[in-house]
Amino acid sequence: MVEIDVLQVTTFVVILVVALAWYLSYSAARLDRLHAKVEGAMSALDAQLVRRAEATLELANSGVLEPASALLLADAATESLERVTEHPLDDDLLDGQHFGGREDVEAALSEALAATLTEETVSHLREDDDELVDDALSRIASSALRARMARQFHNDAVREVRRVRAKWVVRWFRLAGHAALPERVEFDDELPAALAR
Repeated sequence: MVEIDVLQVTTFVVILVVALAWYLSYSAARLDRLHAKVEGAMSALDAQLVRRAEATLELANSGVLEPASALLLADAATESLERVTEHPLDDDLLDGQHFGGREDVEAALSEALAATLTEETVSHLREDDDELVDDALSRIASSALRARMARQFHNDAVREVRRVRAKWVVRWFRLAGHAALPERVEFDDELPAALAR
């Protein structure tokens, strides 16, 4: 008959419990960092979209565009500035924020920029050598490119959070708590070809 050493079994169980507790703690901390990364990327995306809309509004109000084009850009930029990222939890502006259905508004601004800032229009604006207009055009281009990068970073972070949250240990031990599952942000953020140069 095999004798069972109580001390060895107890030691093995304690080591197993400590290892499991460490793994759960590590997984929860990693998931928390990933959620924070998503929230930070959302804030960066929001900031770049606000900069793009402000520069577009500045260009529309500069008086160098024909009235119909200026009105189209001003309407789209104003709508973009009025729609902000939603923050359901007032005490923490990062916790739980989401894009709030802004995709259509931001896509409309991209379409207005593409329709208005054609090759001919941009070359005509640059010929005037107006510093204010050149600055607005460069700010539109740089913020649009940064918004595209921020959207990609956000979507990559969302994909990583979803991958980790799909693991059985996260689901079984409810390591995500009550945090909402983050969503990807998809909209047309194509920069007008005339500004891409």
